[in-house]
Amino acid sequence: MEVEFLGSFTRSNLPAGEYPEVCIIGRSNVGKSSFINKLVGRRNLARTSSTPGKTRTINMYVCDRRLVLVDLPGFGYAGVPQAERRRWAADIEHYIRSRETLQAVILLGDMRHFPLAIDIDAVEWLEALGKPFLLVLTKADKVKASGLARRQADIDGLIGGKAIESIRFSAKTGLGKKEVWNWIMRSLNA
Repeated sequence: MEVEFLGSFTRSNLPAGEYPEVCIIGRSNVGKSSFINKLVGRRNLARTSSTPGKTRTINMYVCDRRLVLVDLPGFGYAGVPQAERRRWAADIEHYIRSRETLQAVILLGDMRHFPLAIDIDAVEWLEALGKPFLLVLTKADKVKASGLARRQADIDGLIGGKAIESIRFSAKTGLGKKEVWNWIMRSLNA
């Protein structure tokens, strides 16, 4: 796959959309950069950090000159001033509500802790907006194999029995990568 970093932006300087876009959102420590790197098969395309909140802008990656993956700032905990977090929230809201080239949203949740109240808020917000979205449960490799099915059932119950499509994912093993790409391609063709 040919992947090119298009740039880092805020809502005030977003470029015109040339290709369909799929954005990725999630809490600050959910593994968005690792998810993107595994998805596109590049080790250091999106910068990873052990410190939450390193993605502070809207980062765009053009994939095979067919689509753009958009990495939005994380929400929730981040060791940054409240004013900066408010700016991130405004950028995320503006992008998702008004971006005409946005086709779908991927919401990441850490399988070990999902759903926290902030995750449920994100699910309800996306449902209210009517945006097609996929829930990707990251760090599935950190859940013991014997507990995966039970954890999945717990997650299904915690999100109120809603019919939300979800995929287990591991940036370490590649679990779920093919399924995520299949969902993205279906979303672009819908």
